[in-house]
Amino acid sequence: MYDFTADPAQAKPDLYRDLLGAADALTQGEPDAVANMANVAALIWQLVPDLNWAGFYRMVEGGLVLGPFCGKPACIRIAVGQGVCGAAAESGQTQLVEDVHAFPGHIACDAESRSELVVPVVRDGAVIAVIDLDSPVKGRFDAEDQAGVEALATLLSSRI
Repeated sequence: MYDFTADPAQAKPDLYRDLLGAADALTQGEPDAVANMANVAALIWQLVPDLNWAGFYRMVEGGLVLGPFCGKPACIRIAVGQGVCGAAAESGQTQLVEDVHAFPGHIACDAESRSELVVPVVRDGAVIAVIDLDSPVKGRFDAEDQAGVEALATLLSSRI
């Protein structure tokens, strides 16, 4: 049985260290990518504060397809290059967006989202998925969040 709890007073580097350790424990030795994404989405949802969506989009046949997530129903398919997730998939670079309403071509799956962090998961030089975090708080994400989720993406690159 797993019991991962969040400490609201915890510093971000400590939070992401704990998140990475928990994700490692949950996914180590499990070959099923969907199961691993589902557990990690739930873990992010439980540990990272001020989110209204946390999950994955998988690269399938040249486009992004919704994967396991926590939050409101979401867009099922996103073209590479479209919106924040598509920009991350196209460039292979993290997209840290302070105000999604100012992002050209933003796809509004949830009108309550104000900021977004999308980190590509890369294996053998190719984007295989993106980790997408949305928040109803403008400017919610910063460099510490980016570094933490990028470390998570690196861990998951061989597990999803």
